[in-house]
Amino acid sequence: MSRRVRFLDTRPLRSSRPFRSLWIGSAASQLGGQIALVAVLAQVWDLTGSPVGTGAIGLATGLPMVVFGLLGGTLADAVDRRAIVRATTAGQVLAAGGLCAQALAGNRDVPVLFALVVLGAACGALGAPARRTFPVRLLPADQVAAGLALSNLSFQVAMLGGPALAGLVIARWDLPAAYAAQAVASMVALLSLLHLPAMRPEGADAAGGRRRPERGGLRTVLRRPTLWGSLGTDPSATLLAMPVALFPLVNEIRFDGDPRTLGLFLSAVAVGGVTAGLLSGTVTRRRRGGLVQLTAAGTWGLALAGFGLAEPLWAALGCLAVAGAADTVSVITRGALVQVETPDAYRGRISSVEHVIGVAGPELGNFRGGLLASVTSAPLALVAGGLSAALAVAAVAAANAPLRAYRTPTTAHGPTVPEAADAARAPEAADTATAAR
Repeated sequence: MSRRVRFLDTRPLRSSRPFRSLWIGSAASQLGGQIALVAVLAQVWDLTGSPVGTGAIGLATGLPMVVFGLLGGTLADAVDRRAIVRATTAGQVLAAGGLCAQALAGNRDVPVLFALVVLGAACGALGAPARRTFPVRLLPADQVAAGLALSNLSFQVAMLGGPALAGLVIARWDLPAAYAAQAVASMVALLSLLHLPAMRPEGADAAGGRRRPERGGLRTVLRRPTLWGSLGTDPSATLLAMPVALFPLVNEIRFDGDPRTLGLFLSAVAVGGVTAGLLSGTVTRRRRGGLVQLTAAGTWGLALAGFGLAEPLWAALGCLAVAGAADTVSVITRGALVQVETPDAYRGRISSVEHVIGVAGPELGNFRGGLLASVTSAPLALVAGGLSAALAVAAVAAANAPLRAYRTPTTAHGPTVPEAADAARAPEAADTATAAR
């Protein structure tokens, strides 16, 4: 295969109308979500004037993501996944409409605002595991990574442009307009689901679309080195090396606390992610997804260690851009590998585990970094964390030859239920392990 640099692989958009519709709806929803996030921050600050209040937004979104994300995984392995995503997206439309209504009514009651935030987050989390299974059902296996790259790129663009757009909307038309933008975007996402085919889990009843989830989800992960290795690589990197909580301290120590520099730190990570997304055809066409993921995760740790050592601003921003690019590549390749290698009977629950890892890992990593910096220093915490992450990823690679050697198959939907069922019935595995939920 040619090793020249390739731009964004757009085959999924050309070859699959349902995926194209799904991508457009998801991109709209992501942009609307970023606009609403800024609006909620602004409204909570206006109502409370307290960093505790704005910090509680993370709690109001994070807890529902974990709880309902795990519940959504079990649900996605029992009923039609398209129906789940339609229902939860409709719930997000209602939550966005409620946010717009309370802003128009001049609401000054913080619990009402937070209740609507929780509703929107819970609906999104409940549908997330089912939504994650869509690309592998809509695309050939060799295009799944490209599909995830397109989705990741739309998310990175929303993160880069959404907050700025939100600021313009709020300054010109105030909070109701920002919430209305989210409501419209959520409606676009709901309409985009009309083109999707039914996506019942394998073994579901054709009429009712219901089934009892297959047992053995946890064993499926543990018995497949490619799965446990891939799922273990991400927390190895994010738990040990997340820099965001240390940005203000690094900015204060090295760049006199200039708020413009703090903004550049965040933008540099996003710029790296967008750039990697635009050039993602270089990696999505490669079949060695496991090796690519391991390399990207290790690069993330080394780049953040470099950020901890960087004195000039250009060097610091360069390290963060490299880290953002590496993170994007790691997320794309991990998502594709997990979806392709997971038997369809377990995709909902294992997708929920991946979702929780992606949500909780960075938050815990930021907390760990802040604690370490409080007893040492920000540069030392960054360097130690980055090197530890790189070593942890190297340990996963050394212990997991199947992941290093993994090649993406060319079949459409990966392992089958009978294959997983045979493994679950193996004599040496005849224990009482329950389904991963």
